[in-house]
Amino acid sequence: MPTALITGPSSGIGMATALELGRRGCHVIAAGRSAERAEPVLASIRAGGGSGEFVDLDLASMASVRAAAERVVETGHLVDILVNNAGIGINRRGLTEDGFEVHFGINHLGHFLLTRELLTRFRPGSRIVTLASAVHFRAEGIDFARMRTPTPGVGLAEYAVSKLANVLFIRELASRHPDLRSYAVHPGLVRTRIIPAPIRLLSGKRMRSPQQGADAVVWCATSPEVADESGHYFQDRGVATPSVPAQDDALAAELWERSEDWCS
Repeated sequence: MPTALITGPSSGIGMATALELGRRGCHVIAAGRSAERAEPVLASIRAGGGSGEFVDLDLASMASVRAAAERVVETGHLVDILVNNAGIGINRRGLTEDGFEVHFGINHLGHFLLTRELLTRFRPGSRIVTLASAVHFRAEGIDFARMRTPTPGVGLAEYAVSKLANVLFIRELASRHPDLRSYAVHPGLVRTRIIPAPIRLLSGKRMRSPQQGADAVVWCATSPEVADESGHYFQDRGVATPSVPAQDDALAAELWERSEDWCS
């Protein structure tokens, strides 16, 4: 039985992904901040004949990320699929527990560290799928000097930088670990809590359901058709062209090296 670890499994795209991968026969590790909120998802998977378990994970805390990875190691499971789904949107301000701007710290650094800590648990061909966003096109680059600065304003620029970091991370992961299959996925505009309520109200029927948003995630996590597309940015079920900065190999390498230093 393959094992799939999903961050943020209690609602939205994460829940839809966890349910679908459970339906497809994966043992689901639901990694999140609330066992109570994750339990209905796991109960639904078990009711369908699948299996799953909860692991406590707070991406705003490197200590929590390391503890979660240690717990996965203790279970003895090898991880066939890692879905880096959890994250925050705009209207969040401040710093993480470790002193990083919250969008960069949670959306990028937390998942970078989790992936790095799980490297010994991956098999050759294991898949890492990271939720990105077309909002990354708003970011012209990464000002690393500002990653220790609290979020100003509503955080749209900071969110865009964190999503650019997601795409660059997957690009560099594919380069450094060619034995793994790595994908960045833009799920579209999805009706989830990460989208502010006024935008959900104005967008109406143009928004996708969480199940529709999860389709490309599950596709990249399971389909043999994308086995040779590691390192790419996906929209729907196809490779898409990311922004110019997201194709910058030097920036991807610098992001990786700085992330390694910050997570040490």
